[in-house]
Amino acid sequence: MKSLLARAYGKRKVLVTGHTGFKGSWLAFWLSKLGAKVTGYSLEPPTRPNHFELLELDCASVLADLRDQTRLRETIEAQRPEIVFHLAAQAIVRKSYSDPAETFSSNVTGLVNLLEACRKSESVTALVVVTSDKCYDNRGLRRGYREQDAMGGYDPYSASKGCAEIIASSYRRSFFPPEAYGRSHRLLLASARAGNVLGGGDWGQDRLVPDVVKAAATGGRALIRYPQSIRPWQHVLDPLSGYLLLGARLLEGHAQLAGAWNFGPSATGAVSVAKILKMLSKGWDKIDWRFDEGGHPHEAAVLRLDCEKARSQLGWRPVWDIGKTIWATAAWYRGFYEEQKILTAGQSEEYQKDAEAAEVGGRR
Repeated sequence: MKSLLARAYGKRKVLVTGHTGFKGSWLAFWLSKLGAKVTGYSLEPPTRPNHFELLELDCASVLADLRDQTRLRETIEAQRPEIVFHLAAQAIVRKSYSDPAETFSSNVTGLVNLLEACRKSESVTALVVVTSDKCYDNRGLRRGYREQDAMGGYDPYSASKGCAEIIASSYRRSFFPPEAYGRSHRLLLASARAGNVLGGGDWGQDRLVPDVVKAAATGGRALIRYPQSIRPWQHVLDPLSGYLLLGARLLEGHAQLAGAWNFGPSATGAVSVAKILKMLSKGWDKIDWRFDEGGHPHEAAVLRLDCEKARSQLGWRPVWDIGKTIWATAAWYRGFYEEQKILTAGQSEEYQKDAEAAEVGGRR
């Protein structure tokens, strides 16, 4: 996989929106190590500390809002990216209850602005819009949700992600139909849906791992809601490898791959919040918590993804199981707080070696 991605992205101009966030900073770091010429477009880092600033990335960084149409268009015109990875979003479910207008404005209007800027660009030939597993109309199914299942969303955040998928599909059908690629247009648009990502460098508000590690760093106990909720947990590098493989294939002109994709963990990765906490505490004994199960806004109790399409058509599969994911996450924070180390580079290299051994992106 490493050589495949290096060929795809080496010296290529790439735009990453949301590069100051948790997932975006890991993606920008990986692309930079592959030799890509990365430009990031995002708001200021949302927390202190934050992964983006700790990495000291060698990339162009534009700190601006996606809703600033002029700045966004000028950035794309100036930087001339060939591929865009769109990760910028208001990503907190509970915040979407307190400020739904901001959530829809950021996640829907921001996306439309980006799609318009890319539609008018002469350089962009591939676009991967990252949404969320919460885009599905969650009916409490025990099976994993598949790409063709209905979009929905109970809370404003989930609804905004369902809207984002519908908008991306509309633009693909209206302006970038795969069957007309190379004739009436030259841009391939795909969307990517991932589960709950874990990993070092996340200090986001109202998120499970950041909540417990911030409490551990001060000797406190985190207050945790919904201990029995089941989520498709995965290390951040797993979905990122999917995004990168998908982007590489789009850059090669595989028009049949311009569509929606799930990048979730194996079945063993869908476990409860309570189990995740127990596993984390084994990796860092300072982690402690107590449960608070009353008076919280609605969140889905069960959510799983079916990733057979990515397996069969991209050769993608999750590399780190839940045990390795938790171990790496706990080790990253333990190293940061106890030894002032940043383990991102080492863990990225380890992941890529494991991906090579698993033949990710190879035989399909």
